[in-house]
Amino acid sequence: MATSDILDFGKQDGLITAVVQDHETHRVLMVGYMNREAFERTVSTGHVTFFSRSRQKLWTKGETSGHFLVLKSIATDCDADALLVQAEPIGPGVCHNGYESCFYRTLQEGGWQEQEAKVYNADEVYGASK
Repeated sequence: MATSDILDFGKQDGLITAVVQDHETHRVLMVGYMNREAFERTVSTGHVTFFSRSRQKLWTKGETSGHFLVLKSIATDCDADALLVQAEPIGPGVCHNGYESCFYRTLQEGGWQEQEAKVYNADEVYGASK
C-alpha cells in the first residue's frame, strides 16, 4: 500500500488541506493544499510541497525564497481528508508578506490588527510584484 492510499483526495477536487505547524513551537505557520503528487513528493524529498490552486502546478515551499519547510512528521485526521504537517522552518519567515507565520493578524474590536513585526523584506525576496 502506498503512503497516500488511506488519504481521501476525492472531497476537494483532488486536494487535501495541509495545516503546517512548527515542530518545535507548535505555532501554525501556514495552510496549503496537497494533491497526491505533492504529498508523495513531500514524503520522498523531505521538503514540504503543495499544489497551487491559482497556478495549477506543484510548488515546494522555499523554491523562490529559500525559506524551506523541512518535513518532520505528517498526521491525518479521522476522515483522512486533512493533514497536520509538522516541519522545521528554514529562514526567517514562512509568510510571503514577510512574517514568521501567515497568521499574523487577529480580529480585535471589529478589525484585523497585525500582531507582530515583519521578519524579512518580502519585496527583496520575491520582488515588488509578488
